[in-house]
Amino acid sequence: MPTTSLVVSPMIGMPQGFEWLIILAVVVLVFGAAKLPDLARGTGQALRIFKAETKALRDDDESTEDRPAEPVVVADVPLSPDVPSVVADSAPPRRIHPDT
Repeated sequence: MPTTSLVVSPMIGMPQGFEWLIILAVVVLVFGAAKLPDLARGTGQALRIFKAETKALRDDDESTEDRPAEPVVVADVPLSPDVPSVVADSAPPRRIHPDT
C-alpha cells in the first residue's frame, strides 16, 4: 500500500480574509478595545521616527561621498619655555622613587 506524506511548504503566506479577523479578535482580547488607539498611535510614531532616521543616514552617506575629505589644519603655536615639549627625549625615562 503506498504511503502518502503531507508536504508542508516552508513559505508561509500572508494572512487573507478570515485570518485577519481572527488576528484582530486576538489583539482586541489581549490589549482591550480602549488601548488600541494608543497602540496604533505609538506604532505610527515609531515608524515615522524610524523612517526619518534611515532617511537621515542615507542623506548623510550620500553627502559624505560627494564631497572630498577636509584636511586637518594644525596651528603652529610656539611653546613657551615653561611648557614641556611633547617630543620624547632620546634617553629612556628615569624612574623616580619616593625614597630617594
